[in-house]
Formats: sequence, structure tokens, C-alpha cells
Amino acid sequence: MAEPIVAVENLTKRYGEFEAVKELSFDVREGEIFALLGPNGAGKTTTIRMLMGILHPTAGTARIRGFDCFADRAEVKRYIGYLPDDPVFYDYLTGREVIRFVGEMHGFTKGEIERRYAPLVARFDLTDALDEYTINYSRGMKKRLALVTALLHDPDLLILDEPTYGLDPFGTRTVQELILEKAGEGKSIFFSTHLLDQAERVSTRVGILSKGKLAAVGRLEELRAGREADATLEEIFFAVAQKPSDEDSQK
Repeated sequence: MAEPIVAVENLTKRYGEFEAVKELSFDVREGEIFALLGPNGAGKTTTIRMLMGILHPTAGTARIRGFDCFADRAEVKRYIGYLPDDPVFYDYLTGREVIRFVGEMHGFTKGEIERRYAPLVARFDLTDALDEYTINYSRGMKKRLALVTALLHDPDLLILDEPTYGLDPFGTRTVQELILEKAGEGKSIFFSTHLLDQAERVSTRVGILSKGKLAAVGRLEELRAGREADATLEEIFFAVAQKPSDEDSQK
């Protein structure tokens, strides 16, 4: 069996006495769509930030293509397209300038950048907004622009934090179609979401976080073991995930 593109072992992140993520272990395989689920404060975004090399783990390891996600984060980013939950851009750059800047960071020529972004901006309905300053973009438009920049270098792995939050139904469908399409091309997708029906619809495997720990992981049919044969992901989620306290949900 081929080595997984993402390998996480005993990953832990503490803030003082608070453990945001506790001894987390999982992998993501080639061509797989892995959905990370959990209530607010469960550790989803913390996990993603460690994968992106933004946070240094307190203990354990996270590797992408064999590279340490923190120590080798510059190398790791060659393989990743990242969509944060709340994308932030320089207010007085236009969408076109943002895309060109990202393309130049990847070493593409001006012509190559334009060849790559043209179909993406059309797909995400941003063509008419390319010369607007991003300060004038709605949250949904910023999300779509961030998807364009995440896809520009055709990465092996997409890491998407709440990818459809802030999008209208048309944008949501486009993202779901994109996830399935990229997986069909052999790319890997790791995404977090609160939308259990969406995760059930598109994911290959799911992991359910509860108070920083992995409460369950596997294909839907594996998670149904010992339950009703037609149990939904929502029913499984509520059976294994603990409701966060007010204190947890703010962290």
C-alpha cells in the first residue's frame, strides 16, 4: 500500500493547562476525501493550523509527503492548496493582483498565471470582480478568491477549513463538485465542516473530534458497526461527540 499523503501521530496541542488537541492519530490517502467533524471547540481548526505549519505541536508529529509540517513548512506548502475559514487579503489589492502575487510566489510567468486562473475565476464567478479591491469583496467572494489561489498550482492535497461557509447554494454546489472532481483526478482532500449532510454526501472517510480527541474514524459503513444498518452520519455524530461547554466553544 502506498504511503499516505498525510500522516498524523499522537498530535497534541496545549495552551497552558488546556489541551486543544489530544494525541490525535490518522492518515489521509491518495485520492481520498477525508472530512473532519466536531462541535465548536473540538480542535478542528487547531489541527488544520498544525498541518499548515502555522502552529507548532506540543507533542506528536504531522507529516505531509514525509515532510514535517512545521520544521519543513516551506517545502510542505508546495503540495498543499489551503482555504482558511475566514480568508484575509490586503484591502487595497485587487482580486487580479492577489492572484498574480500568489502565482509569482509559485514561480509562474505572467502568461502561465493567466492561463491557470482564467478557468478558475470563471468557474467561481469572479471574472467581473477581478479589478475590484478586495476590501469591497463579500465574505463569499473572498472565499471564492481564496479557492482560486489555493488551486492555482494544482496541488496534490487540498486542506479546506469550512469550505462552504459563507457561500450561497450555487457556490456550495460548485465547491462540492470541485471536491469530487479533484478526488477523481487522484488528488486528496482534507476538510472540516459543521454540515454533516455535506460530509456524508462527498467524503470517503470521516473523523469525529470530541473535546480534542478522535472519537471515531472510518468509512460510514465502518462507523455503523454495532448500530442500525442505515444509521446516518448525523445519528453517529450525536452518539459519539460530546456537547461542548460554553468555555470550550469559545476556544
